[in-house]
Amino acid sequence: MNRTREEPSVASGWAADLLLGGIILLGASVQRLAGIGFALVAVPALVLLLGPAEGVVLANCGAGAISAIGLVGSWREVRLAAMVPLVAAAACTVPAGAWVAARLSEPTLLVGMGVLVSVAVLLVMGGTRMPALRGAKGALAAGAASGFMNSSAGVGGPAVSLYAVNAGWTVREFVPNAQFYGLVVNAFSVAAKGMPQLTAPVWLLVGAGMAAGAVIGKALAERVSERGAQLVVLLLALGGGLTALGKGLWGL
Repeated sequence: MNRTREEPSVASGWAADLLLGGIILLGASVQRLAGIGFALVAVPALVLLLGPAEGVVLANCGAGAISAIGLVGSWREVRLAAMVPLVAAAACTVPAGAWVAARLSEPTLLVGMGVLVSVAVLLVMGGTRMPALRGAKGALAAGAASGFMNSSAGVGGPAVSLYAVNAGWTVREFVPNAQFYGLVVNAFSVAAKGMPQLTAPVWLLVGAGMAAGAVIGKALAERVSERGAQLVVLLLALGGGLTALGKGLWGL
């Protein structure tokens, strides 16, 4: 895989390529299974493998792609009026997140990403209620936080999840709207930072992982309860976030 000199990986060659494909497959599987989770599960592992810059932008690409796949059968259920303030606010803060991420050292980015992922997961697991996240102002606040977190750390979903909890959305309402939002905000993030520098064979491996993960996740969705699936996703994400935090602190 092509990487910049200042972003060493924990593995190299075919082993790293296969590990990368496995991470993408796992992230796509849990996203298709639970409606959330690609970035939460994949970002910590991709960051440890590729470094913060490449890992986050590849997660942006993958999360956008799996959101597009999910929208194929549910785009008619998207509430465009409700999405406008979220998307507009995110568009304003994505460049700021990309700017910050480009100027911090790798250990600092790892610490920041680990903290953001871990705190976000704990808030979502607790179903935190925040009056500030209700109504139009809540949508703008959630979108702004999500856009910044998505471009800087690849994890914009939890802020939108917390908004949905406080807005009283059902899971059925949340999933298609989250997929629409994920497609748009990840497109913004990739546009702000550029595509990751991977070879053509690795891109093929990423695509295969996405496709296989979507199929596996759909099959598992028929056998696993929604609540159980989301708990597994959040626990995996928490473990990854704490691992990235530990590696960043060690590097400091």
